[in-house]
Amino acid sequence: MVDAAIACADVWKLYGAGGRSWLAGRADPSPEDARAAGFTPAVCGVSLTAARGEMLVVMGLSGSGKSTLLRCMARLTEVEAGVVRVAGRDIGALSPSQLVAMRRETMGMVFQSFALLPHRTALENVAFPLEMRGMGRRARTARARDLLALVGLEGREDFYPREMSGGQQQRVGIARSLAIEPEIWFLDEPFSALDPLIRREMQDEFLRLKAMRGRTIVFVTHDFTEALRLADRIAIMKDGRIEQIDAPDRIVLAPATDYVARFTAEIDRAGVVRAAALAEPLDAVDADAPGPAADADATVRQLGRMLVEDGRERIPVVAGGALIGVMSRRRALGILLGDAACPSRSTTRKPAPRAGRLRAGASPARVPASSGPR
Repeated sequence: MVDAAIACADVWKLYGAGGRSWLAGRADPSPEDARAAGFTPAVCGVSLTAARGEMLVVMGLSGSGKSTLLRCMARLTEVEAGVVRVAGRDIGALSPSQLVAMRRETMGMVFQSFALLPHRTALENVAFPLEMRGMGRRARTARARDLLALVGLEGREDFYPREMSGGQQQRVGIARSLAIEPEIWFLDEPFSALDPLIRREMQDEFLRLKAMRGRTIVFVTHDFTEALRLADRIAIMKDGRIEQIDAPDRIVLAPATDYVARFTAEIDRAGVVRAAALAEPLDAVDADAPGPAADADATVRQLGRMLVEDGRERIPVVAGGALIGVMSRRRALGILLGDAACPSRSTTRKPAPRAGRLRAGASPARVPASSGPR
């Protein structure tokens, strides 16, 4: 069973008076029914979980409901139906004081509106959540200075929000969110106003903290490249519903709906799909196949030289030294060369469950993890 940090069960958010009572009288409502009744459906029967330590990226076009869903998870917006559990607790059943305590101790939030305190400097804004926790002035000031340096604002500690650009204000908001190193982060396009270099550095920092501390992150973005780099799983929304939620390479290889297929049509599949996603079951011949193996975590693009130069039709795939399956060279080359027929819903096979040890003398083909999307 998944150790869920966040769990949504049949969550609905309707805009319009009387939505709660309208939903209560219907066994199987639809967004179309809600619109016919005069409501604006924003989130429609969403059920999902985010495991502890997972980076779940929620994507969709404007108006798809992704930001509203995030606000429902943090209980910044009340739901009309369904249950949201955060850290094992029904967040809708918490009293105001319990909700405030959970936000102070468990959650970090960064939204598109920076919500900085206008009468406080950048340093004071970043130190504010630590002040609310009772940390001493000297300690919280030192921590805030370190975080402002991290986001590239060293020397601007005494600037007020009105004296900073939009990108600088967003960096203050990110630094403030990092101050308490929360167990769960809710991030709504937090890097949208940042320059490319700072954006990349912030992505690296969130990945580092997630890996070191086992933080759970729900991250809303419209940037698919950013999603592919950050996500353990991606949820794609349309009209308030989840169209598909899966690992990035599975979404690219096996879109569940025509909408997801169109949504991902322009993606560079070779830079997304990893050898593990192409691994097929082993047989006796494969287990003793000579030659180097492909690292399960390497993308097709990272394995390009091997695929071009290796004459074997089936290439062993290893994870942590264990043989987990074999990859069809022909299929991988099709993805590398942009063959649209290769990744399809009907032909995609899941990674094989069988495992064996890597044959003596063979070594996995590796490249640095930073050289491709994550």
